[in-house]
This record gives sequence, structure tokens and C-alpha cells, in this order.
Amino acid sequence: MVEHGDIRVVHRGGSKINFRDPVISNDSRFLLCASGESVKVFSTSTEECIHDLRGHTDLVTGVLLKPSNHLQACSCSADGTVRLWDFTDGILIKTYVIGYPIYSICASANHEGVIFIVIPMHSDKRSELFQLVAIHLPQSGDQLVEARELSAVITDVSSNPAAIVFGRGGEYIASVKGLQLEVYFFKKQKTFRFPLKEDNKKGGKNTFTCVACHPKDDCIATGHEDGKIRLWRNFNHKKEYTYSTLHWHHSAVSALCFTPEGTNLLSGGIESVLVQWRYNQESQRDFLPRLGAAITHIAVSPDGALFCTSHSDNKITIIQSCVKVSAVIQGLVKGDSVRTDLMVDPRSKSLVLNGKPGHLQFYSLQRDKLLYNLDIVQQEYIHESGLQQFEVVKAAFGASGDWLATVEERKQKAAELELNLKLWAFDEQTQSFVLNTTISAPHEAQITAMCFSNATDSQTTMLVSASKDGHFKAWQLAAPAHTEADEGPSWSCDFVGTYHGLVPGCCCFSADGSLLAVSFQEVVTVWSPASWELLTTLSQPPKAIRDLCFGRLSCSKYLLGTTANNLLCCWNLLTCSLEWSTSMDVSLLLADPLSENMAAFCCQAGCTDLFVFKPSEPRPLFSHKAVCSGKVTRAVFAPREEMLESCEESSQWLNRSQLYFLTQYMDLLTFTTKAEEDKLMASSKQLVIDDSVAMTPFYLLLGKQRQQQQEGGDAASGMSAERTALPQGSAAVRELLQTPAHVLPSTSFLCSMFVKSLLISTADGREENKHAEEEMESEKEEEDSEEEMESSSTRPAQASASSRAAEPAEPSLTKAQLRELRRVKKLDHSWLAGLLDS
Repeated sequence: MVEHGDIRVVHRGGSKINFRDPVISNDSRFLLCASGESVKVFSTSTEECIHDLRGHTDLVTGVLLKPSNHLQACSCSADGTVRLWDFTDGILIKTYVIGYPIYSICASANHEGVIFIVIPMHSDKRSELFQLVAIHLPQSGDQLVEARELSAVITDVSSNPAAIVFGRGGEYIASVKGLQLEVYFFKKQKTFRFPLKEDNKKGGKNTFTCVACHPKDDCIATGHEDGKIRLWRNFNHKKEYTYSTLHWHHSAVSALCFTPEGTNLLSGGIESVLVQWRYNQESQRDFLPRLGAAITHIAVSPDGALFCTSHSDNKITIIQSCVKVSAVIQGLVKGDSVRTDLMVDPRSKSLVLNGKPGHLQFYSLQRDKLLYNLDIVQQEYIHESGLQQFEVVKAAFGASGDWLATVEERKQKAAELELNLKLWAFDEQTQSFVLNTTISAPHEAQITAMCFSNATDSQTTMLVSASKDGHFKAWQLAAPAHTEADEGPSWSCDFVGTYHGLVPGCCCFSADGSLLAVSFQEVVTVWSPASWELLTTLSQPPKAIRDLCFGRLSCSKYLLGTTANNLLCCWNLLTCSLEWSTSMDVSLLLADPLSENMAAFCCQAGCTDLFVFKPSEPRPLFSHKAVCSGKVTRAVFAPREEMLESCEESSQWLNRSQLYFLTQYMDLLTFTTKAEEDKLMASSKQLVIDDSVAMTPFYLLLGKQRQQQQEGGDAASGMSAERTALPQGSAAVRELLQTPAHVLPSTSFLCSMFVKSLLISTADGREENKHAEEEMESEKEEEDSEEEMESSSTRPAQASASSRAAEPAEPSLTKAQLRELRRVKKLDHSWLAGLLDS
């Protein structure tokens, strides 16, 4: 058995970008947010990810701009470190080792060289008691610095960053937890506590949810579970404090934020509406509705030009001063659970799974970006707790990606189950899926499994669905009976199969589509789709079959299945007998479509182990203990864009495909080799522009000219004098070529400067021509005088030729060398005499 060795489990796309408050840079050009074990830097105008700041080894729990340098940012992590970044260039500057898991971070310009972090009180990740401590960051030239000077500020605080905030530039800090507001004054070194009753007179819950402080006035805004906002004043006197109440939200207030000048207060909650309250004129409110999902965080740029909201569907919305949405950065949409399997679209190679309610999302794993959402239910989703609405529970792709099948269901309390089976055809023009056929009530009970035939060269396209009603049905694509110009092919039921009244659990086609395996509790039935003849049955000890999977390529004669009594079985279809079985609690079994490899996730002692094997070999190719905590129930093999060339036995199974899996905490993880990680890190640090650029008009204007000059620079030095070169070395052109595109000014601003740099001044040209003519005349005169001297010295040279015949001949100078020698003679060397005298 081969252990994992250099293979690591990492977050590779799909991490939460709404986990903590986003941060906007001072110039409103960049947005920073925590994303898994890294910090992502986005452009606020193009929505593209510019840098992925990697270095932390655990979840990043906070990001903030350094108060003394707005071009640097600090990030904290559960790995016990605080890292300082130059986020514009994506460079790690320094790492401070704290030694405790960190859950949030805050800083103030009044406290230079000091940061405030929230850590557990008992130095244990499982501890539920937290404290706010101040840490002095030592000044050191080393990149790795230990910071161990901790001083407690407030004990028993919330680990939620929205519950702690600085007030009035750092004069005091406010913290809320449960039913208590706590304010600590740094000058007085005093703490005032303001408790509330659990319920008010109208039955609303007074529990604190978030807090914000006015930047200039002594005013603290707190959000509560009943949707109310309280504005606290005179809180520097424990008995004379007052508060006023604002109420618009019908549910808990999840985020509060003041604008930099303090003129407005922003609030958000489950209603998906950003509310802007006028400070001291709270009756005047502005609303920005229909933001798509519940608001979890609100941030404002330091110049007040941009607002930013994080949402529960893993989305960040950038808003121009509460007027309009200017950009949306969408991550992998994560709900409470994934009802469909993880799938890979054969066309776009994107990951497909449940997205927004009633939608399927297509997510690019390579670019770590949402491509689009496909509306399956096609009904407006109503945000109301307890309301039963249609959900997408099953989905499957055809082998070539031309067809998509989805199942949606709704179960009302006093009504029967509503089921819809929908078939979607891929439209080449729109590059998306279009609804082709809707089948209402395809089964009388819940659908348990669904799969397409894998045969790409088959004449007919076939879909099989199994249900708890005791039947499995084969749906076939057929041409319409009445041919009309507007009508296309549609789907109809071709066969209904049962087996002794047992309930089918799962189904699977062989790689060539010639066999269909359907499990009926503890019996596996094998059918021929061509004639719908029952070929054979494979029985097992009493316990239901949970997963079925055919082997691939050279292992296509094997059929594997997992049972409820923790057995992994392998049948040989040629002999119709059990080849081997082993005792394993397999929670998920899947096959790599590009190789013979199969992956089995096994749950043991609260953790999940991974085994990769071939059905024909008894020894696993690879094993990884404790891949994650909890049970893995969703995984997929995604084909690689470029095949890896790994020679090590432990990582060869990753050459063609990459294995992604989803944990019970909705984290998308994958396996990667050390060589692949090093390559990724090197590419992220590379800041030079590749020479192999596209043949654009700009390249033809400057790039081709530069290439010709570089190739013939030595050979054609005489020709280069005849043609005046374009000024590629000018500041304007250098700025265009070397500055990243996303940080350049607008084209209209650069256009005039760029065009002027290409123009050649007529005055300069005349002066250069004049100098050239003078040099030519002087050289001509010197050549004439040399010829006269040579002719006069011919006779004595002939007389002495016989005497010098035995001596070796001196090398003669060329005309170019003579010209260079004359120019050196004309140079002023008086400065050399001054040096010698000194």
C-alpha cells in the first residue's frame, strides 16, 4: 500500500469569499477578502482576481489594511500567524508568529505598531471562550518574527469580527456578546457594561448581533435579533447613557457600518436590501433592494466612493454610493447541502452542482470563477422560513454534453409529492442549455437514481431513472411523430422494468452502453438495453446495495458495489461470480472516466480515509488517512487540461484527472502533488509578460519593429542610420508595455501621450541632418589629404621595400577604424590633466 507522501489535500477553488468582511483599498481600485487558506485581491472595476496571496496553512480569519501604510495589508489565520503583504504586487513581506489560533483582527492608527486579535482563552481551538488581546509587533528585519507580548484588553468576547469595533479613531473599543454591550476606554483604562433584558415588551429578542461606531461622534450603533438598531450615546457615564431605536428589518440585523464621514449608517439582513440611514435624520432612508441573497457583511471604501456587501450565497457586490451595483464577484454558491451529485460538464469542463435555490451552477475550477447559473425551476424563490418550494434534487449529463436531465421535487405537508423530470438540450448559438421536454410525475414516488448511457457512438440517446415506486424507466430520444418545421426531437418512455416488487436503489451503465446494472435492495440485476432482457442477477448477503460502478478500459469486465453492511464487492461479468470482497465502510465509490482507477471514501472514527485502486489488482495504488473530518458523500474526477508527467507510483493516478470532494462543512477540497504546488507558486510570482503575445495591431506597430531591430542590430548598423527608429524607449511606450493592464489609466488619457511619443520633431530632424552633412564634408576633406600623402610617399616606400622584405607586415586599418581613430583624436582630454595634477 502506497502512502500519500508528497500529495497534499488543499483548497483549490470554491472557497468562501463571504467568510469575513471584505476590505477596499484607499484608492477604491482593489478589494481584498479571505478565501480559504489564502487572501484574494480583486479589481473593483473588472471583477478579476489579480493576486492570490498564499502562505497561511489554515483558514484565514481576517484581513485589514495597515493603518500606517495603505499599500500593505495584514491577514490573520487559525494557524497562529499574522502575515504582512504588499497586496499590489502580491508579495509576502513578513510573518509574525503568535502561537495561538486567531479568529479576528483589528487595528487603529492611534495604536501604531500594535494590533488587536481575538484568541481562545484556553489556547484550544475547541474552546468557546475568547478574549481580545493587544500584541506589539516587534521591529525586525527578519521575515519570520515571533510576537509573544500579549496583553488582555477585554475578556469573554465573541469570535465574530462584526461584534468588535474601534470608536472615534481608536479612543475606545466596543464589544457585544449575548445581551451585553461592553465599552473599553484606553485613556481611562475603564470598562463600562450595558446589559439588556432578554425580551422586550413586544416580545422581540434583544440579543446583540453586530456593532458599529461613528467615526467622529460618541455614538455606537448595535444590531439585534428582532431587526432593531439601537444608537447609544453618553456611554462614558454608566448611569446616564441613552439610546434611540430604529426599526425597518423584519429579521435579525447581520451587518452595520458607518460611512467614513459619519453622514450615513448602512444596515443589512436577510431581506437582501441595503438600507442607508441619514445620521441624525433617521426618518430619511434610502434602499437598494433585490441584491439576490441575505447580506452578511458591509464595508465602505476609505474615500466613501464604493460600498461593498457580502452575501450568504458566497457573493460580493460592489455598489457605487448606494445608487447602483457596479460589479459582482461570485464565488462557488454554497447552501446547507448539495442534493445533486458533483458533476463535470463534458463541454466546458466546469463543475456543476446546486447553486442558488432552483438553479444549477457551472463553476470553472481552473479559473476559480462562476461561469453562469442555469434556472431549472423557473419560478420566483420566496425567502420565507417554513415555505416548501421546488428543489433540484438530481441531475445528469449525456456523454457528449449535448443533453442535461434534471429532477425537481416539492413535498407539501398535506399534499402528495410533486415531481418534474426535465430534459435540456445544448444550444450552440446561446452556448447554454434550453428546455426541450418536461415530464410531470415521471414516477409515483421519489426518484433515487438517474444516469445517461455512456456510449458516444450510439444511434439513440437513453436516460434511465429509478424510483421508490418499485420501477425503473428508460427514456429515449425520438423524432416527433408529426414532422413540423418548428418541432424538434422529444423524449418518451421506452421501457418500464421491475424485479419481484423490490425497490430499486441505484443504476449504472457500462462504458460502452451495452449493459445496465440496477440494484434492487440486496440483488444486482444486469440488463441489455438493446432488447431489455434480464441477463443475470448477482446476489449478496442480506443488506441493501448502496453504490454501483462499472470498471473502465481494461477493467470493464468488473462491476463494483458497496453494501449497507460495510462490504466492497467486485463481480466478474464474464463468469458472473464474485471476484473479491473486503470489509470497508465505503461512503462513496466512483470511477475515473479516463483510466482504470477507482476511488473509495471510507468513514472511520469520525474521519474519512481515501483508497485509490484498480479492480484487477488487490493492492491499492494510493491511500490517505484522515482526509477530512466527517463523511464525504459528494466527489468527482475532473479531467485535466494538460496531462501531468509524474513518474512516482503514488501520484500517477493524478496524471489524467484531478479528484475533488465536498466535506460535510461544504468545503471543496482536492489532491495535489508537491511538484504541482511549486509550479503554481512559481507561476503566481512571475510578473514578466510572455513574449508569445497575439498578433494585434499594437504588436505589428511596435513589437515587430523591435524584433527586427534586435535580430539585425549588429549586421545592419549602417542601415539603421538611414532610417529613424521609432522611440520605443520613451516613457509613454515603456509605461504601456510594462504596467499591468488592470492598473493602467483610461485609454483616452493615454492616447494623446502615446501618439505624441511616436511623432518625430522636425526641428530635431533638421539639426541631425545638418550635423550629418558637416561630418560627411570633414571626412571627405580628410580622405583627400590622406590620398595626397599616400601618393607622395610611394617612391621612398618602394626604395625601402627590399630592406623590409624580411620583416613581418604590419596590419592595415580599415576606413571605419581610421574614422574612429580621428574622432578620438578630436576629443577634449583636458579633464585628464586636471586629474593627474590633483
